[in-house]
Amino acid sequence: MAHRPETTDELAAWFAGQVPDDWFTAPPAVTVDREEIVVTGEIAAPSLDSEGERPETERGVAEESRISAFREETRGRRIKIAERAESMMRRKVSWVVRCGGTEVPFTTLSAPVMTRLRMPERQVLDTLIGAGVARSRSDALAWCVRLVSRNQEEWIDRLRDAISEVDRVRGEGPP
Repeated sequence: MAHRPETTDELAAWFAGQVPDDWFTAPPAVTVDREEIVVTGEIAAPSLDSEGERPETERGVAEESRISAFREETRGRRIKIAERAESMMRRKVSWVVRCGGTEVPFTTLSAPVMTRLRMPERQVLDTLIGAGVARSRSDALAWCVRLVSRNQEEWIDRLRDAISEVDRVRGEGPP
């Protein structure tokens, strides 16, 4: 039986081996959590008429069109790769494609998360709903998480690096 990828680096290598070389301009990036594996690949940006600078909207339309064509052309193979990975890793696989400045997720997982909040935290969520920022407490909580992620990105990245180091050291220990 084949080796079951365990680490994010092993998963990235597994996907690099599964994905045809002509799909992406570089090996795909792989991001993992408990429920989902997200495979992100960069495709070549379309070349537009070189006469002067093209407006941003035209570039965006061309990039979205390129991503849409890629999605249709690779659907069958992506599904087969995802099914093999999901069976082996017991996690959902999602795809994201980047082309120039445009990034499009193809089926990403939205996982429910249960939490207990006291009144002050619930009031924050209800204020966001009342102000029209969110439609529900779930949307408001997701908005808060995105805000923290964006504003504290460096700190969050340092935490992730620390967790990876702990996992690496733990893996070197006795079974």
